[in-house]
Amino acid sequence: MKAVILVGGEATRLRPLTYHTPKAMIPICNTPLLEHIIYHLKDYEVTDIILAQRRHSQTIRKHFKDGKHMGVRLTYITERFPLGTAGAVKNCKVYLDEAFLVLNGDILTDLNIADLVDFHKKMKAMITLTLTKVENPTSYGLIKFDSQKRVISFIEKPQSTEVTNNMINAGSYILEPDILEYIPDGTSYSFERQLFPTLLKKGVPIYAYSSPAYWIDVGTPENYMKAHHDLIEYEGKKYAIEANCFTGYGNKIHPSIQAYGPVIIGNNCRIGPRVKLIGPVTIGSQCNIQQDTEIEDSIVWDSCQIEPRVKIKNSIISQGCHLKTECVITNRTLLGDHVTVANKMILNGELVLPANLDNPTP
Repeated sequence: MKAVILVGGEATRLRPLTYHTPKAMIPICNTPLLEHIIYHLKDYEVTDIILAQRRHSQTIRKHFKDGKHMGVRLTYITERFPLGTAGAVKNCKVYLDEAFLVLNGDILTDLNIADLVDFHKKMKAMITLTLTKVENPTSYGLIKFDSQKRVISFIEKPQSTEVTNNMINAGSYILEPDILEYIPDGTSYSFERQLFPTLLKKGVPIYAYSSPAYWIDVGTPENYMKAHHDLIEYEGKKYAIEANCFTGYGNKIHPSIQAYGPVIIGNNCRIGPRVKLIGPVTIGSQCNIQQDTEIEDSIVWDSCQIEPRVKIKNSIISQGCHLKTECVITNRTLLGDHVTVANKMILNGELVLPANLDNPTP
């Protein structure tokens, strides 16, 4: 089975982190989000993958190339203008001649794809949607279905008075190729607001697969932090190493540091005396963290320079940032790429634009 991953979104909710970094490339435990998704597909022997993209197309292609080193085959389809979720899939039509998966590229999940495929075949569905349970469905697409799991209605971002269950569209689908004929060519067209409601009216069999799998939309800073926490806890247990701290290669770490896991450190970092890391914390590669700095419940991307006695708490520091002596970064502060923070400056809940905003990545 082939898979189409939708990676062409604007990622405005994650700014300033995503002005130059595509949402699909934001690091979770020092691995791009899209890489987690691809390896999950590979676990279920889905190795023929199409990336439907628009912004940052060269950034994604440069990192993943043809996918051979990951044991998959990647095909890149780039939109000239926004086509919406369904339009982006229609744009891949030439490659889709049998039932195929569609995945939103901002969802982290351990969905059981084999069970999903079995359900789709058993129900003889033209479309199978995955559902997940959330506490508040008003920010998502609510789906109503009958006792046989056949979908009877869609309500996109319902009002609280319209909520009758808490099962939402989880953004993973199986489609039969004939469905593509219902999507107009070369125009913006949405699965959720246009295609699915239209097909319901035509009596096309659409079924809902309810999944207990882990699921999170990584498209906001809050959810990005939560996904990072969830996965870093898993990584710490997975590696089960002393002090619950996992380090890569080429690091020079002073023996006096204090690490309270879970902590993940990338490659070729220098960490000076008496640095304190209070997990969950991820430090990217090529970072230089100088003496007496304290980092707690935070994410630091690659190539950051952090001078002595800096304090970072509950914040995200993008790649290439320079934090000068005794500055304080706290309370969900988000720093864009290559930002310099002056000596002793305090940033409390700030969103700081990238230093090189005038030179966006294509």
